[in-house]
Amino acid sequence: MKRTTVRVVAAAALTGLAACTAGCTSDDSSDKPDQKRTASTPASLAALRTAERSTERADTARVRSGTVMGSQLSLTADGVIAWRDGLSGALTIDYTGGTAAETMRSLGVTSMEARYLSDAYYARMGDTFAAKLGGKHWLKYAYDDLKTLGGGADLADQMRSTTPNQSVRLLLDSEDVREVGEETVDGQATTHYSGTVHVENVTDDELQQRLRAAGVTAETLDIWINEKNLLVKKIEKTSTGNGDVTQTAHYSDYGVKVAVEKPSAADTEDFRTLLSQPSTNSS
Repeated sequence: MKRTTVRVVAAAALTGLAACTAGCTSDDSSDKPDQKRTASTPASLAALRTAERSTERADTARVRSGTVMGSQLSLTADGVIAWRDGLSGALTIDYTGGTAAETMRSLGVTSMEARYLSDAYYARMGDTFAAKLGGKHWLKYAYDDLKTLGGGADLADQMRSTTPNQSVRLLLDSEDVREVGEETVDGQATTHYSGTVHVENVTDDELQQRLRAAGVTAETLDIWINEKNLLVKKIEKTSTGNGDVTQTAHYSDYGVKVAVEKPSAADTEDFRTLLSQPSTNSS
């Protein structure tokens, strides 16, 4: 197998890692004529502010999610994350469909372990892929290195800044956030809130700049908050040039212990080094 194919699979893994913590992209469907917008109510905004603070203070949680990115990729993820000092955590990612997943299967990769640390994130690709990398199982994606790649700066910032409380914070920027009603989710009594977030209304200046640079317009966001004012579930729906994107995430076990170890350097290949190697080389 050519080194070129190895790099393609490594890039596909990068897409999967980003998808697990995806933030806002564009959603042209938000302005369809048949969608009626209503002004946000003070009671809904007050409840969401309380939920945003409670979720932020929780620091850690268990998460399971599913993401579909048009025909390119679909995946599920399960693990734990922490957000006190930026994003950290460990997830098991299963690739369930799409063209990127088919490419990854060509090198025997149907799932991987992802570890998020302060300076980089790491993907364990499996034995078949490791055989193409001289026996190394882990790929390292340094945040600083990503800034030199196309779209890398936005990706790196997004990966480090996306946490459960930010989904609540983002919905607070919606002009039409509303309480949908009381619903049972994952065995818990919750309140469902929904809204459309337009990029010009995003109050986080850094986030707004990243969204504009990516050609973002808006997205629809639904969240479910439990009686402890913690986020239990979110659904984000967007439309992009690569197709419709939907992500559903469930959060539980707030306060769970999260301890993430950096993989052994001897068992790790740097993604930047991999990109710099000649494409004609075989593994």
